Amino acid sequence: MSDDTSAFALQANHARYHGQVQGHYESFFLRANHPDRTLAFWIRYTIFSPRSCPGKARGELWAVFFNGEKGRHAAVKVDLPIQDCFFDTAKFHVRVGDAWLTSRGLSGAVYGASHAISWDLSYEGGQEPLLLLPEKLYSTKLPAAKSLVGQPMARFRGRVQVDGETIDIHDWTGSQNHNWGSKHTDLYAWGQVAGFDTHPESFLELATAKLKLGPFRSPAFTLVVLRHAGREYAANGLLQAVKARGAFDYFTWRFTSKTPLMEIDGTMTARPEDFVCLGYRNPPGGIKYCLNSKIASCRLRFSDLKEGISETLETRSRAAFEILTDDAGHGIFVSA
Repeated sequence: MSDDTSAFALQANHARYHGQVQGHYESFFLRANHPDRTLAFWIRYTIFSPRSCPGKARGELWAVFFNGEKGRHAAVKVDLPIQDCFFDTAKFHVRVGDAWLTSRGLSGAVYGASHAISWDLSYEGGQEPLLLLPEKLYSTKLPAAKSLVGQPMARFRGRVQVDGETIDIHDWTGSQNHNWGSKHTDLYAWGQVAGFDTHPESFLELATAKLKLGPFRSPAFTLVVLRHAGREYAANGLLQAVKARGAFDYFTWRFTSKTPLMEIDGTMTARPEDFVCLGYRNPPGGIKYCLNSKIASCRLRFSDLKEGISETLETRSRAAFEILTDDAGHGIFVSA
């Protein structure tokens, strides 16, 4: 990291859990795509603590392997007492049962009724953390859900074993991510591209979210951060998030954001068969459904208005695309 890295960024991957009575969830997840094939993995180390019951906190370990070539995806989860887990608040060190995660590597295994996934991976990044929200909002009560990218453009090596088959991981590109809060966002689409097919060094992070305000839903907030051609273009201030446009359904998302310096207009799509559905417990109660794909497509039209440069960035199957919803009628089987 550079000498001017903020104190917050230096602590970006420190755990925030300290037995909060108001409830808490916190996840460290890692994901990457094969350089050329439609293959991807997603691994998630999580704390879940229900509201008013910190003594019932649990650790969760999730893993999904996406095989778009065969149209088959393996998803599995296990949860353990929090006493069998460790989430360090002073450095980046996470353990759920025997599975561990640090800034340099991760190892673990999850065995379920239908699938078994294990991993032994190292990774390196080289980029500073990317903040989807303005830095000052990470220390405020609202929004209740926070997220950031601890290591953008991380390169992974090692192996992943899926149902007895070993997949060698060599320079798969993705990211290490961290999110937390007292409740899950009511409705959102989240997306990420760690290297476009046309622009392999560019990184995109974005979200469109709606919040419940009593019986009503807020307007959509759309946050976008693009690292491209050696610069970071951030359209993530609150006023800008309201001015931006983002609309999604199952399974297409359209978004646009324009500032005096740049304009971004894009689409993210995936077929229903490119998703798995995961059930996330919410600290206030209930279940949220996460429709999760790591083999989506993205087409982004980008303009640097100051420099007068316009480009189109595209990827066929390297985009991360998630939708979080209360709706059980999405048509995707809940696999974990």
